[in-house]
Amino acid sequence: MDFIIQALGYIFDPVNYLGENAILPRLADHLIYTGLSLFIALVVAIPLGLFIGHTGRGKNFAVAATSSFRAVPTFGLLLFIVLLNGLGLWPLVAVLVILAVPPLLAGIYSGIQAVSRSTIYSARAIGMTEFQILSKVEVPLAIPLMLGGLRNATLQVIATATIAAYVGLGGLGRFIIEGLALHNFVLALVGALLVMMLALVIDLSLAGIQKLVTPPGVATVLTRKATDKQPKILAKIAQEREG
Repeated sequence: MDFIIQALGYIFDPVNYLGENAILPRLADHLIYTGLSLFIALVVAIPLGLFIGHTGRGKNFAVAATSSFRAVPTFGLLLFIVLLNGLGLWPLVAVLVILAVPPLLAGIYSGIQAVSRSTIYSARAIGMTEFQILSKVEVPLAIPLMLGGLRNATLQVIATATIAAYVGLGGLGRFIIEGLALHNFVLALVGALLVMMLALVIDLSLAGIQKLVTPPGVATVLTRKATDKQPKILAKIAQEREG
């Protein structure tokens, strides 16, 4: 308990905010690693996910690939890339991109494929092109699941970006590595708490955005479906009791 109180005191002490090894510069580094990795991962995952979700082609390959990439040991992969290319930012970014693509890809193509087939058939019936169906029907309805994939990927990248400290970079992981090296467990706990706080703030922000951009009709339809099922369930229970 004393460790937690001391760590919180360190975090909320303004003296520790600025400076070469202070909280804000390392927080900025951590956000740069996360943002750059997610941007590259989105560039890769969005076109692939939209293509797979809309056409259905390559779905089995995508499922197998995402499962395989999720099983890759991140730290081992980072060391392997560092041994090949040396220290620097890009080996870390490459590892984080490999980590972020699977949940992004899964969220995108799952969201597109979750759109009701009758809705798509109706769109084709009124003369919409395939691009119009994708951009005006499938993507708006798939946004909740797509943002769910983004939230999942963001949390994984934020947590894993702490390994940047192992290859001479900055970020919040420096507190953990330095604390363990110096047997200063309060400092290591500071790093862990900062990563946890950052993840919570980002996730709550994305959850708010997800709620704002979800089309009202989607939430209404989901609620109506859940409500419509209740009378059927109650009627079934009543029939079983009568029987």
